[in-house]
Amino acid sequence: MLVLVAPGQGAQTPGFLTPWLELPGAADRIAAWSDAIELDLVHYGTKADADEIRDTAVAQPLLVAAGLLSAAALGEVTPGVVAGHSVGEFTAAAFAGVLDDTAALRLVRTRGRAMAEAAAITATGMSALLGGDPEVTVPHLEKLGLTAANVNGAGQIVAAGTLEQLAALEADKPEGVRRVVALKVAGAFHTHHMAPAVATLEEAAKELSPAAPVTRYVSNKDGQVVTDGAEVVARLVGQVANPVRWDLCMETFQELGATALIEVCPGGTLTGIAKRALPGVATVALKTPDDLDAARTLIAEHAAV
Repeated sequence: MLVLVAPGQGAQTPGFLTPWLELPGAADRIAAWSDAIELDLVHYGTKADADEIRDTAVAQPLLVAAGLLSAAALGEVTPGVVAGHSVGEFTAAAFAGVLDDTAALRLVRTRGRAMAEAAAITATGMSALLGGDPEVTVPHLEKLGLTAANVNGAGQIVAAGTLEQLAALEADKPEGVRRVVALKVAGAFHTHHMAPAVATLEEAAKELSPAAPVTRYVSNKDGQVVTDGAEVVARLVGQVANPVRWDLCMETFQELGATALIEVCPGGTLTGIAKRALPGVATVALKTPDDLDAARTLIAEHAAV
């Protein structure tokens, strides 16, 4: 059984979209999406530097567009499960047919702007903690005033809060944590700092007509399969200010019988976690079009059930 997943913010790197635009029809598709959301995705995906694509209002639609473009390049795919990490949930909602590509991109464009505005209120950020026991780490973060914004499984938790709180974490790591790595994001996402963005998204979501998922959609909120399109959108809205429970998503993949996992562009982060947390599950990360053949082989071997 094949799982198709989409990465979250921080996965982007300068120029990562360049090779994908050489595929037939890709440049036209990206140009149409750029017009629809009034953002030059070609520029940001090919020529912009790291600081430019770190901007939340840019990074989020860019990541969703890249995920949709790379998935389309795979050809006909019938995954058994779809999911996304944080903003990747919008990509997954399009995979599941809850929203069409343009609607997903328009909503995520609104999300990116709203979260950028919320992040500008206070200087905040996120850092990944490598190693440690969640039962020890989470209380330690709370003691420092930080939130466990992403519980990713495989020994990785992402802390979020003010820059002062994150600096205190660097100086006072939880027992068992090997490293604290600052992420390429511009705010404390999935925390109370993002509450102003939720109201903005709620208004934007009223314009949508979501459809029921055509495949199993697993939510970041609690790792549960969501079968109602309106509920998927409601969760997309609320998730902005709530922790990502990727550990629970992976538990659900396992319970549903996952045998293979493909991570769309810019892949790598989620496959890396899966290799540690889902032993025996074959993985492919779509980093460049050179990875498409390996992904197609995996698709042929692991038909949806």
